[in-house]
Amino acid sequence: MLQNLKSQPADKILALMAQYRADPRADKIDLGVGVYKDATGNTPVMRAVKEAERRILADQTTKAYTGLAGDPAYGAAIRDLVLGDHIAADRVAVVATPGGTGAIRQALELIRMAAPDATVWLSNPTWPNHPSIIKYLGMKMAEYRYFDNDTRGIDFDGLMTDLEGLKSGDVVLLHGCCHNPTGANLTSDQIAQMITLMQAKGAVPFVDIAYQGFGDGLEADAQITRQIAAAFDNCLIASSCSKNFGIYRERTGALIAVAKDADQQALTQQNLNFLNRQNFSFPPDHGARVVTTILTDPDLRADWEAELEETRLSMLNLRQQLADELKRLTNSDSFDFIAHHRGMFSRLGATPEQVEAMRAANGIYMVGDSRINIAGLNADSVPILAKAIVTAGV
Repeated sequence: MLQNLKSQPADKILALMAQYRADPRADKIDLGVGVYKDATGNTPVMRAVKEAERRILADQTTKAYTGLAGDPAYGAAIRDLVLGDHIAADRVAVVATPGGTGAIRQALELIRMAAPDATVWLSNPTWPNHPSIIKYLGMKMAEYRYFDNDTRGIDFDGLMTDLEGLKSGDVVLLHGCCHNPTGANLTSDQIAQMITLMQAKGAVPFVDIAYQGFGDGLEADAQITRQIAAAFDNCLIASSCSKNFGIYRERTGALIAVAKDADQQALTQQNLNFLNRQNFSFPPDHGARVVTTILTDPDLRADWEAELEETRLSMLNLRQQLADELKRLTNSDSFDFIAHHRGMFSRLGATPEQVEAMRAANGIYMVGDSRINIAGLNADSVPILAKAIVTAGV
């Protein structure tokens, strides 16, 4: 049997990690992996997470299963974090999932069950796991233009032109905030225009919100997701707690499905529970319990929000430092887009050859499409990167 297996393509980011680890240079810089790092290069455990875990360890009396959808309190807490009071609770079905990736997989499984002929439309570019999972599931897929490599902004005219090809029942996958890999976000007005077009075409939105709190703030980063969810009878939302709670290895996520009414919500919840049962049975609970403990305790939530804001401002400060240093070196504003982008990532617009030149000469590791993890920088490495970018001719 096993001799019939075929070799699978290597994950480019994981391959980059291995290459970085093997590099003996002491001054090498890792800008590839999408994990937040502080100024010392550490990914810290947040204060509120530590306290929540201490309380859970002291008070928890069982490790029994919670339920196919996970702890109901977690579902309610994530629903409120993402949607606020913009959607009636009796329209919202929620299941806990193993991370945001698990939520995306379950959402695509649900789409395949409910609308097997639907085409899932993705931004070009998007997070590589989006098309990878869609292809694995054998679903139809199409792309819409998103990033302008010359301006490092959004090709909105191209985006709207491509989405004219939508058919009724098609699904449009959008990033709720902090677009990965570009860092370039749609405005509320642009989203409003997309909504009008999608409504006219009979399309269904699917929002991946993995970085809430990393862009313009916890509430501001949820604005687009809420704007979209309020405009449609049906909407799917994949939410991740990996970044904003710093609990990457706990694999804590949720799939939120907005239904037309309470009856449709009950049917949707039943199907989401079924999908959880088929794929992994009961979802992991520890990370979800940590998140619930934080979100439902006023003091812990306040401390978490304060530390999350410190993290956000740290990345914004690094963005500004890099943009300023590049302006100083080039005497132009052509790199100002770095300060305007949001979240962990920016796409420099460098060619693969220029990316390789920076790796070879300076030990700077970034994904081949020139996506950089801003959080991988610090005050010492910003000038090194800026000089390498200019030397490479980006």
